[in-house]
Amino acid sequence: MADEGYRHGEFVLRTVRSETAAALSPVAASWCRSALRYGLDPDALNKADPVEARTLAMIREASGALPLIAQPVVDALFGSVGRSGACLLLANGDGVVLDMRASDAEHEVFVSHGLALGAGWGEDLQGTNGIGTCLVEQRPVTIRRDEHFASRNTGVSCMAAPIFDPQGQIMAALNVSSARRDLDEAMALLVSALVHDAARTIERDVFCQSFADARIVLAPGERPGSGPSLLAVDRDDLVIGATRTARRRLGMEVGARLDPRPLGDVLGQPGTGGFDDGDRTVLRQALARAGGNVSAAARLLGIGRATFYRRMERVGLTA
Repeated sequence: MADEGYRHGEFVLRTVRSETAAALSPVAASWCRSALRYGLDPDALNKADPVEARTLAMIREASGALPLIAQPVVDALFGSVGRSGACLLLANGDGVVLDMRASDAEHEVFVSHGLALGAGWGEDLQGTNGIGTCLVEQRPVTIRRDEHFASRNTGVSCMAAPIFDPQGQIMAALNVSSARRDLDEAMALLVSALVHDAARTIERDVFCQSFADARIVLAPGERPGSGPSLLAVDRDDLVIGATRTARRRLGMEVGARLDPRPLGDVLGQPGTGGFDDGDRTVLRQALARAGGNVSAAARLLGIGRATFYRRMERVGLTA
């Protein structure tokens, strides 16, 4: 094994020194980041050791409701892949493992590879790997055995998918790892698809939980394989939240809190409405369109500024 690991390390570093490899292969690009940006040595990296139980408890607490919301999806996914001798990991945005599933027979095998609760799998710590590279590149990745950067990690294959928070920022990664040498490309593709679907379900559930009091609307044009394209709409038909996929499709900023906007405007169906539609809704939508400027909102409705203020007071709104 030592000679095999040494040959792997030499091949990785030879690839890193190549002038064209990073441009031709995403894996080689990750190897270059690992060696040149993070200063890692493929033959010198040790096992990913878990943090202390107390530290892990604080990290899980900082993750909010994610572990609890993800638990049913994680259980269902493990029910599909666990019998094949696979290990399932849910990691936070820093690559720290928050949850783990492995059979009793395989558990110690995976722990010996560093796949354990509290282990840190950031790309800056372990180089190219399923969890860390998925978080950096913010896309589903499959890292086969010898595609890992670290020589000691070449005993497993990893299939990971990102999970984005309600503002569209990366918040977690879901990963399935297998130590089987006979894991072929077709099986890896199948497992990768299952992981991606499960990650999308977790992302959807986190979004819906975050906007539990809002109406959830499916944004038009969702494509198979993309993330959930959802909008959260309040009682006045103002969009107050959107998933990453919906933001990118509808031209909204990713990673920022949304300023409320009328649903019709967001979907390209603007209309100013009238007071017979309900003063509160019309006033809030006009203010949203005007960016909170009362004078501009009054002009949109064709009324005077003083009248707008009186109607706001009547329905309990403030500027």
